[in-house]
Amino acid sequence: MNRYKIITAHLFAIVFHFIAVSLLLLAIYGVVKAIGDQGEDLVTSIINSINTLVIALAMYELGTGISKEYTKMDDGSNIISNIRRSITRFVGTVVIALVLESLIMIIKYSQVGLAGNLHYPVAIIVATSILLLSLGGFLFLTKDEGSAVTGATNSD
Repeated sequence: MNRYKIITAHLFAIVFHFIAVSLLLLAIYGVVKAIGDQGEDLVTSIINSINTLVIALAMYELGTGISKEYTKMDDGSNIISNIRRSITRFVGTVVIALVLESLIMIIKYSQVGLAGNLHYPVAIIVATSILLLSLGGFLFLTKDEGSAVTGATNSD
């Protein structure tokens, strides 16, 4: 069963890393094409590429987290600490991606004159704030769990 878990984790990590590399190449291609094509708006292409790169980073982090967390043998190490670290890294990447997406939407709507649609990026920012507060709550509620597993105390 443990061998199946490790093989499956490696497959998922490879898939997510492949997606990340593909998105990276797609972003580079988009910028190079926009530089070569005089009719294309360069700023819009760069903003789209940044958006694609942030998604690629999220895919890379997900693949790395899966690789680190699921391919290790269960040796009784502090699993709570590992989960906290992985969740924090992934949610942090998602928060950055969502905030960048909402800022890009604000810039686009301002340029096009669609100020009436600004409630969409505001909703994304509010949802991202809730996600970040939830992460803080999760970290607060699990801060003593890591020491309970290893037998350490907070009496220092």
